[in-house]
Amino acid sequence: MAAIIDLTGRVTVVTGGTQGVGAGIARAFLEAAADVVICARRPPEAPVEAAGRTARFLPLDLREPDAVGAFFPRVRDEYGRLDTLVNNAGGAPFRLLGEGGAARHARVVELNLLAPLTASLAAHEVMLGQRAGGSIVMIGSVSGTRPSPGTAAYGAAKAGLDSLARSMAVEWAPRVRVNTVVPGMVRTELSHLHYGDEDGIDAVARTVPLGRLATPADVGDACVFLASDRAAYISGASLHVHGGGERPAFLDAAGVNRQHAPRHPTKGLAP
Repeated sequence: MAAIIDLTGRVTVVTGGTQGVGAGIARAFLEAAADVVICARRPPEAPVEAAGRTARFLPLDLREPDAVGAFFPRVRDEYGRLDTLVNNAGGAPFRLLGEGGAARHARVVELNLLAPLTASLAAHEVMLGQRAGGSIVMIGSVSGTRPSPGTAAYGAAKAGLDSLARSMAVEWAPRVRVNTVVPGMVRTELSHLHYGDEDGIDAVARTVPLGRLATPADVGDACVFLASDRAAYISGASLHVHGGGERPAFLDAAGVNRQHAPRHPTKGLAP
């Protein structure tokens, strides 16, 4: 992506950029020559590096509004500008709705919806004072577009985040563009916690039309594109990075494989 998009002189903040998808996003911006600041409550276990460059870590608890409000002016003061915010921080443990209690589910919504709102508001204030404005990229999830048993509060928060981004795109135009990247399943250093061993990961990958899980770099490249001038007329959009989505379960139940049509196509298979 760096060979196509050059973000030299641009400043990007990636929340939760210390590991997993967030680190992959940070590396993609580093490869595009942007100055990258990553933030989280704890520092990365190893520096986040790419293309001979290193992301700067600054500690931040995104659930502390006062700290968030002071963070983005600090970035502007130290770097002279703030071009892009990628709201990546989030996640949730597997917990059925009846097992967690309302307070625990509310914390999931707080991290995955309210924290990006708080960060976006603070970044927006900084971007409004710049001639070039800025770009905000939300990291959504396919869990926000389909049922998500075991992570229902997370899915609801991600659905809300996508809606929030579209409203922001209207309210904050034309100075600040706001878009959402919607990843599917991504292979990270924590994939074994979700999908099991290598055989389990391979089995899950076979359910994806493109035959593999996404990599953090796949998500990062999408973010770099949306933050760049090549996406100057894109705002309020949701870019799905999910390898083609999920194969409908009814096709397998009906015995339709990937290469062949049903034996009785005239009967129809659409539910």
